[in-house]
Amino acid sequence: MAYLINGQGLGVSYGARALFEGVSLTVDEGDRIGVIGPNGAGKTTLLRVLAGELEPETGTVLRRRMLRVAHVPQESSFDPEATVGAIVGEAAAVAAAGWMEDETERRVRVSKVLAQTGFADPEERAGKLSGGWHKRLAIAAALARDPAVLMLDEPTNHLDLEGILWLEELLLAGRMAVLVVSHDRTFLERVATRVLEVAPRYPGGVFSAAGSYSEFLHKREEYLMARAQYRDSLANRVRRELEWLGRGPKARTTKAQARIEEAQRLQDELATLGSLEPGPAAGIEMLSSGRKTRRLLVAKDVGKSLGERRLLSNLDLILQPRSCLGVVGANGSGKSTLLRLLAGELEPDQGWIRRADNLRTVYFDQNREQLDPTTTLRKALAEGSQEVIYRDRSIHVVSWAKRFQFSPEQLDLPLSELSGGEHARVHIARLMLRPADLLLLDEPTNDLDIATLEVLEESLLDFPGALVLVTHDRLLLERVTSLLLGLDGHGGATFFADTEQWLRERSKADRAEPRRRSPKAEPRRRTRPAGLTYLEKREVAGMEAAILAAEAELEAAAALLADPAVASDAERAHAAFVAHEEARRRVDHLYQRWAALEDKERQAGSDDAPGRRPE
Repeated sequence: MAYLINGQGLGVSYGARALFEGVSLTVDEGDRIGVIGPNGAGKTTLLRVLAGELEPETGTVLRRRMLRVAHVPQESSFDPEATVGAIVGEAAAVAAAGWMEDETERRVRVSKVLAQTGFADPEERAGKLSGGWHKRLAIAAALARDPAVLMLDEPTNHLDLEGILWLEELLLAGRMAVLVVSHDRTFLERVATRVLEVAPRYPGGVFSAAGSYSEFLHKREEYLMARAQYRDSLANRVRRELEWLGRGPKARTTKAQARIEEAQRLQDELATLGSLEPGPAAGIEMLSSGRKTRRLLVAKDVGKSLGERRLLSNLDLILQPRSCLGVVGANGSGKSTLLRLLAGELEPDQGWIRRADNLRTVYFDQNREQLDPTTTLRKALAEGSQEVIYRDRSIHVVSWAKRFQFSPEQLDLPLSELSGGEHARVHIARLMLRPADLLLLDEPTNDLDIATLEVLEESLLDFPGALVLVTHDRLLLERVTSLLLGLDGHGGATFFADTEQWLRERSKADRAEPRRRSPKAEPRRRTRPAGLTYLEKREVAGMEAAILAAEAELEAAAALLADPAVASDAERAHAAFVAHEEARRRVDHLYQRWAALEDKERQAGSDDAPGRRPE
């Protein structure tokens, strides 16, 4: 298969430190390459080199003639006043400059890309978009260039679960080659046809294996085992040669001199293999206060609005030791707001939240707002001291920094010079110093490399307190959480057994009513309908009583679903969930029916208006 990009012997340094050197790889037609590696290994830099945005210090990059490459960085910036259509149209115009394309063809391509990426209103302004839709806009602008190679750097960081599924389907259906830097293991498993790890532990700086992420893990394990066996064999040879040298052989003969030189070569090779071994993983271990209180936090009938938008309604929740609640929902559905309510940073508009006396809560903020970018790493880790207290033991800041894979030379750097993954590790290091009864984690996996993420995962599994976790990492949700709470962004909050069940319900809701609609769409003109029929008037007359009865059934079903005895029994929990969903659908149907009858009555111009809705 003909290559699109061929890089040979690539090397780039950052100051005195080599990010990578001697890296060689090719990108062929149809490739979907997942790029992984530890923070600071140079994954982002490698993408920039392959995209032609940065010249390598060593090595060469060959690209097919007239190759179109689109690169979506981790963070993209747009004029907040520019419209979505204008941004994508400008990207299409830049791409069209290299080949013949008339205005009509370009407009068709822009319309196709906007539809493909979910934008219904081309006049929507970039400044009004959420983080997830901002990422979609960056991808749309890249697709408008009609690239043969699409490069994505951590594209899932700002996407919700539905957005990640959308991106997966987009990449699987596309014809272009793809290079994607990601730490999302489920995403890599579904998308990648080849996985490439950038790390100094490998000769040449990379290890590549064809197949899915799980196949890559298997082949990497085989390679590392074979290397370990070779290293052990080499160590035995070196030991024998050192024993021979210890006996003081005469170096006058050519044969003896050759053996001495070979012994030195073996020692050098063994030292090189030793230098390739990775250092210890980050030492993440969340401290618990050891509290035995059965109920750490109880929320009853909690409601919260943001302006005129209802985020939560009538939420009941009990958090106990060893419980782990995952929270899922679209961007803007209220996940972070819920965590701030539980942390006590916000007060509910209705209902109440009761916490155990002197409850110790640790809150991991998604935006890392507690970290001042101008402060040094030393001050951020030890708050101006030379030591930290962990498990009632004093630890020097240098040793504490090494635990999180920071070198002593980095301690006096401002946080602004650290990578996103390093920022996340600083935040975790600070939170680890605070024993907790309740952990509230808002997207803790953003920017973490896979090795650190796996250590975090093990720490959360061992945490004896209560945990509430907001993340788009499906594998982490599957392994750590015992129950999911799905938010619909309109006040609804429903409990689910796992992400698959939640996604199925969201898919049904999407088919019933498209999630994203253009705010500029003109309503269709309708002819004035006739008034209510006799049967419809009777239906309206009994609507209030029917809704009150349905809401009572829903409340009873919700109470049953929240009962700990039911939640601990899988069969009863499933039956309670089914009953709750049926009751919710009945309430929704009645309200929709009432609204339709009201609309029909109003359009007919009748004074015979339906009755007031129940409070």
